[in-house]
Amino acid sequence: MPEKKGKLTSAQVRHLRALGHHLKPVVFVGKNGIDDNLLKSVDENLKAHELIKVKIGENAPQGRKETAAALAEAAGCVLAQVIGRVCLLYRANPDLPQERRIVFPG
Repeated sequence: MPEKKGKLTSAQVRHLRALGHHLKPVVFVGKNGIDDNLLKSVDENLKAHELIKVKIGENAPQGRKETAAALAEAAGCVLAQVIGRVCLLYRANPDLPQERRIVFPG
């Protein structure tokens, strides 16, 4: 049985990482850390795209891994990857048209 990471298998996480490779960060965590405005922005972007990159600034109050994990928990999404100061977040949106949803292989 595949290892679970959040609610996804390791194969599903690998698929998300491959899809997210070309993405640019759309949300930036600054000195204010995770606040209501940031969560609103993350929520809106996840609703529109399901998979987003978030850049964690040097002046964020917590470390990059702690910030990424806290952000994923607060936004109700899966943390697929943290590379450097960028994290990849995923949350399925069944309201998106079928052609815009992320489909996992297998």
